[in-house]
Amino acid sequence: MSACTSCGACCACFRVDFSIHETEDMGGSVPGGLAVEVNHSTLRMRGTDHSPPRCAALTGKVGVKATCGIYEWRPSPCREFEEGSDACSRARARHHLPPLGEAA
Repeated sequence: MSACTSCGACCACFRVDFSIHETEDMGGSVPGGLAVEVNHSTLRMRGTDHSPPRCAALTGKVGVKATCGIYEWRPSPCREFEEGSDACSRARARHHLPPLGEAA
């Protein structure tokens, strides 16, 4: 299992907005119950607009053993997020985790 599918830092760091067309009701795959409306064309993953943010689909403890409950059906911002990117390093730093590739 890669760090990207077990870390969870990004899921507890960023707001996740996506098109309404990505929900099951509109022919996509994201479960509608996990999204809240932002406007007529945009939804947000439930929990990512909280302070601190934590996606409602995230289970477990960030940095220890965390998993996405809808990994196969996650929205495009989650699919496009790059393991080891600057954003990944920022998310990990916010949770007091070293960047990927560095020893703890």
